[in-house]
Amino acid sequence: MAFGSFDSRHHQGPMAEINVVPLVDLMLVLLVVFIITAPLLTNSVKIDLPKATSNPNITKPDHIEFAIREDGNLFWSGEKVDASSLPARFALESKKQPQPELHIRADRMAHYELVAQVMSAAAKSGLTRIGFVTDPSQ
Repeated sequence: MAFGSFDSRHHQGPMAEINVVPLVDLMLVLLVVFIITAPLLTNSVKIDLPKATSNPNITKPDHIEFAIREDGNLFWSGEKVDASSLPARFALESKKQPQPELHIRADRMAHYELVAQVMSAAAKSGLTRIGFVTDPSQ
């Protein structure tokens, strides 16, 4: 590994070797850094995690199946009812503990006014858990 000389008779071409000494120094420094920091990364905090099961919750609260047809007929769990008897029935159900859910099934072409009246009567009677049942396939 000769460097250039001042002798003009022995002219050599450019040097084509790669100096790897700085690369080796850098690799050794990184190796030392990783050797020092690796034990620090393995320490962890011991905690007691809760155990969970994948069994579904089978207990279901009571609910009222309420249907509203396109022609204005109202059905309470399959039984036809009049609109005038709804406030009394809703008040009776709202006093139960735990309070049942009101599931409203309305026809697609049922008048919104009738649906709003049923919801208003249920809310005035004290029922707080009101939901709509829909068909996701359509």
